[in-house]
Amino acid sequence: MKIATIAILALAVTAGGCITIEERRALDVEQCRGYGFRTGTDAFAQCLQAIDLDRADSRRAYAYRDFGGPYGGYGFGYGYRRW
Repeated sequence: MKIATIAILALAVTAGGCITIEERRALDVEQCRGYGFRTGTDAFAQCLQAIDLDRADSRRAYAYRDFGGPYGGYGFGYGYRRW
């Protein structure tokens, strides 16, 4: 019973951090409005595009980051001889 409760709680916490595409778009629109851009202008569209490109760049950097340097992220000494 305790394990099921902990599992349900962990699932709720994990799912609570999710955001839908529509919510993300609304946050981006509000951010650009906060910068002073008016809806429907080219500058507003460029602001939204810059936010989207920055988000894509962050995802790409996370995917291609170096995991742990020269040891491949497997811990010190994996595949490496210390004399």
